[in-house]
Amino acid sequence: MGRLLAIDYGMRRVGIAVTDTLQIIASGLTTVANKDVEAFLKKYLKEEEVDEIILGYPLGLDNQPTDLTHEVAAFNIKLNEWFPTVPIRLVDERFTSKMAKATLISSGVPKKKRRNKALLDEISATIILQEYLYNQ
Repeated sequence: MGRLLAIDYGMRRVGIAVTDTLQIIASGLTTVANKDVEAFLKKYLKEEEVDEIILGYPLGLDNQPTDLTHEVAAFNIKLNEWFPTVPIRLVDERFTSKMAKATLISSGVPKKKRRNKALLDEISATIILQEYLYNQ
């Protein structure tokens, strides 16, 4: 059994989370620069078996596309080209950034460290993946 990999796509950074091989626990993996995401994912999927990619799909409160929705849709097309044999699931990512920030606060992370956007993106990807696991 392979891992599930979740992506919180952003124009500057991409947060990435994965499950264990039993697909029980979601953990943050890393955050990579947007320009480096293709190389990172190709290397990771070459080294690790990934059963599915879970891609956070941004929608507004009214279920309408946001400014980032079109970028994520284009990235989804690239993912399908790079990994044609790996299923890709689009999942609603509303409120994940706010939930990630709340997680950092409740965990007692100092304010200076909470400003680290890369950490926030990685936690957002983890929340996307955990929600996906929960709803399976």
